[in-house]
Amino acid sequence: MKSLQLALTLLSVGSCCWGRGANADDLTHLVNPQIDTHKSRWFYFSSACRPFGMVNLSPDTSTKGSWNSGYLYDDEFVRCFSHIHAWQMSGIPVMPTTGEFRGHLGMDEYKSRYSHDSEIVHPGYHKLTLERYGIDAELTSTCRTGWHRYTFPAGEAGYVLFDTGAFLAHGGVVASSVSRVGPTEIAGWSLMERTSRRPKDTRVFFVARFSRPFEEFLSWVGGELTLGAAGVEGAEAGSAVRFAASADRQVIVKIGISYTSIEGARRNLDAEASHWDFDRVRRESTQEWNEWLSRIRVTGGHPEHRIKLYTDLWHALLGRRIVSDADGSYCDMTRTRPRIQRKRLNAQGEPVYAHYAFDALWGSHWSLNILWTLAYPDVADGFCNTMVDMYRDGGLIPRGPSGGNYTYVMIGDPAAPFFAAAHNKGIRGYDVDAAYEGLRKNAFPGGIRDRAGYEHQANAGGGGIKHYVDLGYVPEDMGGGGAHRDGAAMTLEYAYQDWCLAQLARSLGKDSDYNLFMKRSQNYRSLWDGEARLVRPRMKDGSWMPGFTPTGKGMSCRGFCESNSMIYSHFVPHDMKGLIGIAGGAEAYATRLNESFEQSASSRFVADHGRHAEKLVDYDNQPGTAMAHLFNYAGKPWLSQKWVREVKLKAHGDTTPYGGYHGDEDQGQMGALGVLMAIGLFQVDGGAGSDSVYEITAPLFDEVRVQLHGAYFPGGEFRIVARNQSLENCYIQSAALNGRELNRCWLSHSEVAAGGTLELVLGASPNRSWGLEPPPSR
Repeated sequence: MKSLQLALTLLSVGSCCWGRGANADDLTHLVNPQIDTHKSRWFYFSSACRPFGMVNLSPDTSTKGSWNSGYLYDDEFVRCFSHIHAWQMSGIPVMPTTGEFRGHLGMDEYKSRYSHDSEIVHPGYHKLTLERYGIDAELTSTCRTGWHRYTFPAGEAGYVLFDTGAFLAHGGVVASSVSRVGPTEIAGWSLMERTSRRPKDTRVFFVARFSRPFEEFLSWVGGELTLGAAGVEGAEAGSAVRFAASADRQVIVKIGISYTSIEGARRNLDAEASHWDFDRVRRESTQEWNEWLSRIRVTGGHPEHRIKLYTDLWHALLGRRIVSDADGSYCDMTRTRPRIQRKRLNAQGEPVYAHYAFDALWGSHWSLNILWTLAYPDVADGFCNTMVDMYRDGGLIPRGPSGGNYTYVMIGDPAAPFFAAAHNKGIRGYDVDAAYEGLRKNAFPGGIRDRAGYEHQANAGGGGIKHYVDLGYVPEDMGGGGAHRDGAAMTLEYAYQDWCLAQLARSLGKDSDYNLFMKRSQNYRSLWDGEARLVRPRMKDGSWMPGFTPTGKGMSCRGFCESNSMIYSHFVPHDMKGLIGIAGGAEAYATRLNESFEQSASSRFVADHGRHAEKLVDYDNQPGTAMAHLFNYAGKPWLSQKWVREVKLKAHGDTTPYGGYHGDEDQGQMGALGVLMAIGLFQVDGGAGSDSVYEITAPLFDEVRVQLHGAYFPGGEFRIVARNQSLENCYIQSAALNGRELNRCWLSHSEVAAGGTLELVLGASPNRSWGLEPPPSR
């Protein structure tokens, strides 16, 4: 395999020092942050970052656009080191320079060439040389503070720029302010301009401290430089400090950020950065990453697969961001004016959970929901708490909050499967009654399903929920504003989300709601065309939408959000038995699904972003990421074993800077999916059932050990042992659970949570008599 050969080559060269000097206990050396960085999104790459860190510090080689921005592997120049790489959020760009001062002229004038030859990249640490200036730059972080260590050339004065008014990623900066506080400290803020997704201007504050006094404070507005001022404020404003040449060539800069206030940023610095030991912070970051990564341990398998597994896991713990201060304060932007709120505190006066910002959980039922509720239930608890707090603050359980704003990104109410998976696995460290109240509100007019994608106006209606309630489906001619107004996709996702609400209602003893939502969960049948054996969009008068085609061109086929009918027609994760029945039975269903995979192998089972409507199978986007596992429900588990392995290797197996995620990793979702396929566990129902099941496929490793969080699950550890594991041996010949024969292709969550050992015997040919009993589907 070319990708395997290249990955092994990269392990031995200086440009990928993540593969050198490793020991068995340091899993961070199995993470390659540079995978697929040739064409990444702003939030994709954050090297000097803690898990879910508020600070996501890394070099920026491209600073304009949500796509193809941030750190791009083939770019030759570093423009700045900025502290926020989040969905719809950016801020606080910093850059060291020497020689003639050009900071006020913009990044095009002060950027510097760098080389991968001297670059070191690990989780929590990044080092490179700015060749134009001869400066060695090192970056690390705590959760809320960014640490820079700059080694300047001997005998030269140096500057550290704070280009706080510069355009970064998603939009411009309305205004910024920086003030000199003392000879070793400056402070300020940037006001990020609103975007089409984040509807309000959003402020980020910072305090920067230096390890030695600076000689001069410089500032500028609109390119006009001022010397000696005490501060600066305005549009296109920025500042810098100058250090005299010194025998001590190093300057350490530690920067605290906050979304509440300058004092909040200062408190974050005091709480997390009370010393000046850069190497200690780096060691502590490595230790923290190892604690998180070690919840899943693997042995055996190809080195390439171990690298991709831990890189996938790193992404699943990286992309979504903490936005609350160390004391639990956070900025609520759900109403007309910003308000400072505070998280619940424990008996010691510490926040019980952090507050998070994140892109929509759209599609996370087949990725993060499963992984987090299995190996990181404390994370799932924290996200549930954030959504309940936002319900109390602004009246809605969010779809995807950014900087305290509601964003209405994508469609539907993906929080429903998230809460159902958490609650039904015993993850309940939040106000469950408030959560259910908010989720129920979302399922009717006036809730989040009333809003189509990015529909911010007061009188929303593009989500079509009233039509869904009245007609049993969302018509394609529903009207209203917003994006992604795709009636068939909305109908299918609402039906699944209704089933998830039914599971919650049953757990809470709400029988009438259970019956209501179970009935509504069958609404997918309203759009089933028995002759075509596909889901088809309907109009308000009940007629089929004219001009229907199973696939299309570009992003979306009309009626289907970033996909098409050939993919969305399988989107019934809550009732696969019912779907297979109306599709002509198990044999007919499996035959057609298998044909789709066979025809998609040459394109590696991906459409690549921007062409999602064109393919029969698309593992580059959320709606189709369960399809390989659906053969289990048609009584042909060997086909799931075959296609899961093929998809994992072809679609997401690359470990070079030129593949692995196809540019749309979506804040850990594709990473989490990669982890699940690699360890051989998946949940088609998203884990939302009252005792949901894990479908089993062959892992890529000899042994997988999942550490079970003792506060949630009693079992201690769940092990998967794969006998005869190899690339070719993807078929399960036999299985045993805790020493007893297992002749089904699934395990219940309660069996996994109890701990123990699943032993699989693998082979190169299918065993067509093993595991034929389909997983429960209700």
